[in-house]
Amino acid sequence: MKAHYLACDLGAESGRLMLGTLQDDKLALEEIHRFSNGPVQANGSLHWDIDTLFSELKKGLKKAGQLKIPISSISCDTWGVDYLLFDSVGVIMPPTFHYRDSRSARGVGNAYLKLKWETIFAETGIQFMALNTLFQLAAESPERLECAEQVLLVGDGFNFLLSGVAKAEESLASTSQLYNPRTRSWSKHLIEALGLPSRLFAPIVPSGSRLGVLRKEISDEVGLQALEVLATCSHDTGAAVAAVPASGSNWAYISSGTWSLMGVELPAPVITDTCRELNFTNEIGYGGSVRLLKNIVGLWVVQECRREWARSGQEFEYAALAQLAATAPPFHSLINPADPRFLSPGEMPAKIASFCRETNQPIPPNPGATIRSVLESLALLYRRTFRQMEQLVGNPIERLHIVGGGSKNALLNQFTANAIQVPVVTGPVEATAAGNILVQALTLGHLPSLKAARQVVRNSVPLDTIEPFDAQSWDRAYERFERLANGAF
Repeated sequence: MKAHYLACDLGAESGRLMLGTLQDDKLALEEIHRFSNGPVQANGSLHWDIDTLFSELKKGLKKAGQLKIPISSISCDTWGVDYLLFDSVGVIMPPTFHYRDSRSARGVGNAYLKLKWETIFAETGIQFMALNTLFQLAAESPERLECAEQVLLVGDGFNFLLSGVAKAEESLASTSQLYNPRTRSWSKHLIEALGLPSRLFAPIVPSGSRLGVLRKEISDEVGLQALEVLATCSHDTGAAVAAVPASGSNWAYISSGTWSLMGVELPAPVITDTCRELNFTNEIGYGGSVRLLKNIVGLWVVQECRREWARSGQEFEYAALAQLAATAPPFHSLINPADPRFLSPGEMPAKIASFCRETNQPIPPNPGATIRSVLESLALLYRRTFRQMEQLVGNPIERLHIVGGGSKNALLNQFTANAIQVPVVTGPVEATAAGNILVQALTLGHLPSLKAARQVVRNSVPLDTIEPFDAQSWDRAYERFERLANGAF
C-alpha cells in the first residue's frame, strides 16, 4: 500500500508544508513549502501574523495540488498556549498575541486575585509559566471576550480555517492550563472562577479525529479535491513524541528546538505536591497517554545570541557557532537558562554577561565561548530535570531520545550524554512532521498501532547513539550549576 499525507507544521521561527509518503513500512518526507515566522511588534505588544501564515499555507497547498497525486489528508500542528479569537461569523479577531508578550504578567496577577496556584495545578497538572493560556485569557479585556464567539488554540484554529469545523484537539487543549486531565474535559471550575464565557471553548476531541473535508473555496483555490482534514496531535510536541523511535520501557525524550521539552510517557497524570513544587507538567499525548514533562528554554538563547550578533554585523551560521563552541575552553562560565531574564527577546549576549557578573564569573570573551557556556549550561539543566523526573516516576531512566531540529546539534547531544550519563539516541530531525503524518495514517486505518508507527520511524531514518564520557568533569560542573540555580554563589 502507498499513501500520501500533508502536514502543516508551524513553529516559532518557521512553518512548513510537508508531504509524507507511507510505503512498505517506511515513511518518506518531502518539504513542499517553507516560510518564515516570528513575532510582529505593533502598538507596544507582540503578535503573530496569522493572515500571512495562512496565506503561506495556501501557497504550499497549491504546490501540493500541482503534484497531481492522490493525497489522503492534512493536519496542522503548532506550538501550544497561544490562541485565536473568532467572531460569530468565523472571522479572526485580531490581534493574535504572542506568548512572549508582556501582558501575560498582568494576567498572572489577575488570575491570582481569583484562584490560588495550588488550585490551578490540582485542576490541570500543568506547570507554572506566565505564558500559559489561562494567564493570557486572564489578561484579555472582558469586552473583547464578550464580542468573541470562539477561542481556538492556534493549531486547532488552522484546522478550523481549513475545514470549517471547530474542535479542540486533546493534546493541544491540555497545554492551555484550562483542561482537566482526570476528567478529560475543560475545567469548569477554572473557567467560571476566571469569569470566562463558557461558550468560547470548543468541544474536545481525541488526537486522531476526522474533522471534515477541505472547505470548497480553498479546495477550488489550491486544486485539491476531497482532501480530508484531521485533528492529529495539534500540539507539535505531542506529534513529535508520537514519532519517538523508542521501544520497551524506561526511556525519556527531549523534543529539542526553540524550546526543549523533556519528559516521559505515562498512562496517567502525576498531580502531586512534589510534581507541583518541581514545576512539571502533565500534557496529553496520542491515545490518551500522559506526557509528564518540563518546558525548558532550549535553543532560544542560542537563537537570540545569533540574532543580536547579526544586528551588530557579525553573521554566523549555526554550524559555525557550534564549531567555535567546540574549540572554546570547557566550563569557563555557566548560566541558569531557566533564569527569567533569558525568556524575553533581545540583547541576549548582554544578559549572559550580566548573569556572569552577578554570579562572580568571568564574562565569555567571544561568540564561541558564549555559545559553549549556553550549551554546557543547557545540558546541566537537562541533568537536573532528568533527575527530578526519575524522582517523580520512581525508577531510573536508562536512555534518552532527542528528536526535532535540535537533535542536529552534535555538540549539545554529546554534552547531554556526558551530563546525564546515559546513552542518547538522536533522530528523527523531522519528528513533528513525522508524528503528525503517522497519526494521520493511524486515524485512517493505514497503520494498526502506535507501536507499529514507531517501528516505521526506526525503519525510515538513521539513528545515532551517543555514549557518555568524562563523568567526573561534568559532576564537578553540575555542583557549580546547582549552586547557581539555587542562588548560592
